[in-house]
Amino acid sequence: MIRGIHHIAVHVHDLERMTRFYRNAFGFTCFSDPYRWQQDANFDAAVNLDNTAGRCCLLRSGNCYMELFEYAQPAPDNRHPKGPNDKGYTHFCVDVVGIEGEMERLRVLGMSFGQPQPVNMGPVKSIYGRDPEGNIIELQETLEQGFELEDLPPLKQKPPRLL
Repeated sequence: MIRGIHHIAVHVHDLERMTRFYRNAFGFTCFSDPYRWQQDANFDAAVNLDNTAGRCCLLRSGNCYMELFEYAQPAPDNRHPKGPNDKGYTHFCVDVVGIEGEMERLRVLGMSFGQPQPVNMGPVKSIYGRDPEGNIIELQETLEQGFELEDLPPLKQKPPRLL
């Protein structure tokens, strides 16, 4: 039985910088202390890689959990962020009120946008932007009733701590 998505994970090159960004930009708080691993057979087996080392931390904002990973080894093979058309998970969406004002606030914190204004998509206004390391974040403002974040059923219990 699937209960829902517990967290999203984002690979970053600078854990401290990106933790600060997500704290200041979206109100995330550290849900767990940063975790460091190296020569951990269980971790290697779980991620299906050999001889891994790095750091990660779990952040929380509301009912959203985000895990930031900074791998020291194996070194990432590509320092260029994915585009929205690349294979794999390419973005996450943040529900906002006052999308134009949020765009300006986030620009000051280091986020960039490819368009000057959000696009009216009917039930929502939406725009893709990039965090300071180039990861894609969608901002969305609900325009029609029934599509609001609050219409999702509430969490019935606190999720367990992973780290």
